[in-house]
Amino acid sequence: MPFAHDTESSLIATAALVNTAGQGDEGLPDVAALNDFFTVHSYSGRHEHTEAELRAVRALRPRLRRIWHADVDEIVSIVNGLLREHRALPQLITHDDEPYHLHAVPRDAPLATRMAVEAAMAIADVVRGGELRRLRTCEYPDCDNVLVDLSKNRSRRFCEAGCGNRAAVNAYRARKAAARS
Repeated sequence: MPFAHDTESSLIATAALVNTAGQGDEGLPDVAALNDFFTVHSYSGRHEHTEAELRAVRALRPRLRRIWHADVDEIVSIVNGLLREHRALPQLITHDDEPYHLHAVPRDAPLATRMAVEAAMAIADVVRGGELRRLRTCEYPDCDNVLVDLSKNRSRRFCEAGCGNRAAVNAYRARKAAARS
């Protein structure tokens, strides 16, 4: 495991958040969808269940998406900007039967602030570990989703939206068609 559990969880949640603004449908269409996202990605602390909170979370996505397409200096600038903007002060914390991990803003900070800072802290670990190649874009044609490759051999190519299955089906059909020819 290249990263601490909280870093991996934050990286996965950050990629999932970025992908809610991908091609096609809005992945966070309403407060109920944000509530589900909050639960699925095990966020803790303050959650207001409001349209204003939803707008703030949506507004964060383009800034985080930029991380997957930027060079290291721009990534560092984005991370440092998020940490400064939200006055991050890392501290070791334990809650909800979780082992000690880092929180850099209070649990009562707005959800978008906590998401931004948790993403920035996780990306900082990726940069410090020289592992930026783990941040990728899905290789399936016409998919612009991002992914975090946490595999041991750094071989993950497709996002969580079923692109790997579609690629396998396409390859199978191509082999079958070639065999018939």
